[in-house]
Amino acid sequence: MNKEYVLEKVQDIFRDIFDDETLIIKQETSPNNIEDWDSLAQINLIVAIEKDFDIKFNLEEIQKLRNVGDTLALIFQKINKNENS
Repeated sequence: MNKEYVLEKVQDIFRDIFDDETLIIKQETSPNNIEDWDSLAQINLIVAIEKDFDIKFNLEEIQKLRNVGDTLALIFQKINKNENS
């Protein structure tokens, strides 16, 4: 799975959660950039990402996520771990 594909998939998730088809996310995108990104939206994002990528995050990992870049890095870490298992 390449980075462009993962970013596109995550962007689709963000667009769905925030109900905004024009939303463009970048590595630096954080709750400071999206008005509706609150704790409930964060939970919805995590659940959707786990489902779409067939991965699971633990609480400690989730607490360290500060922006889209952190989230993408964690997704890749989980995907690579699963592929190497």
